[in-house]
Amino acid sequence: MRNYVDCGTVRIGGGAPVSIQSMTNVDARNEAALLAQIRRLEEAGCQIIRIAVPDMEAADVFGRMKQKAHVPLVADIHFDYRLAIAAMKAGADKIRINPGNIGDRARVKAVVDAAKARQIPIRIGVNSGSLEKDILEKHGGVTAEGLAESALRNAALIEDMGYDKLVLSLKSSDVAMNHAAHKLIFEKTDYPIHIGITEAGTLKRGKVKSAIGIGALLLSGIGDTLRVSLTADPVEEVLYAREILETVGLRTPAVEIVSCPTCGRTRVNLQKLAEQVEQRLAEISVPSGLKVAVMGCAVNGPGEAKEADFGVAGGDGKGIIFAKGQILRTVPEAHIVEELITVIQEKANR
Repeated sequence: MRNYVDCGTVRIGGGAPVSIQSMTNVDARNEAALLAQIRRLEEAGCQIIRIAVPDMEAADVFGRMKQKAHVPLVADIHFDYRLAIAAMKAGADKIRINPGNIGDRARVKAVVDAAKARQIPIRIGVNSGSLEKDILEKHGGVTAEGLAESALRNAALIEDMGYDKLVLSLKSSDVAMNHAAHKLIFEKTDYPIHIGITEAGTLKRGKVKSAIGIGALLLSGIGDTLRVSLTADPVEEVLYAREILETVGLRTPAVEIVSCPTCGRTRVNLQKLAEQVEQRLAEISVPSGLKVAVMGCAVNGPGEAKEADFGVAGGDGKGIIFAKGQILRTVPEAHIVEELITVIQEKANR
């Protein structure tokens, strides 16, 4: 079994479920705004929240947030080792550092000693922009091999200081390079791995890159905790991370809706129908893992979607409601959605 660490109440690695992280993006010294964003992230399902700590005022606020948060908090530290120590004294459940920008060995050791005294895990963060000069020269620029080498080098540095409660993170905005680097690190160490695509981009583009990059790693068995990095409201990161985990089968969605892409046989506004079904299902209580199909025609609908618990196929002014491929009733098109919901509530909630 691979190594694990405990980030507060959340276990990372060792076969534990993949956890979802995000990072606040409001001023870390604005208590009201920071707490409001923490609450929104918690409500969205974020399990670990990272907060930048740029100065001592932010470290003080971090401590007060720790008293109010319902999930573990990670202090994100750059450059000043004293901020890492202050954040740990304030109750940080984990710290994120890049040893290369913390300073000389003595300063890194001061951070490690403080973490060791409190048994607080350290996440070593390496990315394309932080590679050491000698590694860049050795590999002729930023490469997957260089990212992996840097992460292992920094892990060895902290191991030499007598501490091994580590999480490794090596990220690139290049999806293929990111994948290759993670495969290398996964083969060479048993430390828990935090995955993601750094600087993925705006909501639209960033979701595509994250789905491919994170999804591919998860399907390869790589990744113990993740963040979807988007230039957007961090709540969007959490919601999309959940979708990725559900899509690759690592979490069970409350409802899975499948719908056909339409073709020349389609005689109903399937996009509108699917959206209406999705909206209504979000408003009612249903058993976790329910699969509902929205199909474009009665010719293939029930057969193609026979694995769905319930489904509807519309066309020519009417629709058929079915369950596990068996037709239950035919209804006017105007009543399709509500009839489907009625059937689901009657049968699924027995």
